[in-house]
Amino acid sequence: MRAQLFLILAIAFEVIATTALAQSDGLTRLRPALIAAGGWAAALWLMSIALRTMPTGIVYALWAGIGIVLITLIGWVRYGQSLDAPAVTGMGLIVAGVVVINLFSSTISH
Repeated sequence: MRAQLFLILAIAFEVIATTALAQSDGLTRLRPALIAAGGWAAALWLMSIALRTMPTGIVYALWAGIGIVLITLIGWVRYGQSLDAPAVTGMGLIVAGVVVINLFSSTISH
């Protein structure tokens, strides 16, 4: 359970970092660029702790899947970026994959 908490925190920092990167205007705005760099450093450190006890493939699948969905939702809600039916379907499949891993996989402790 502790490893999963570190992974959740890592994903949160990655989402913050990616959102800041979008605001950095190609790394020309210092504050968002620093937030992005610091967020990714924190995210990688936290993910490395999760990797002590969780399998690499599972950690990365959850990291990528949840991160993609959260970043997409932030882009849609905060920045008005549009999503078409295939994008929404793909996001649904990613969410389904994350749910299957968390509910049914014996490779992570529940």
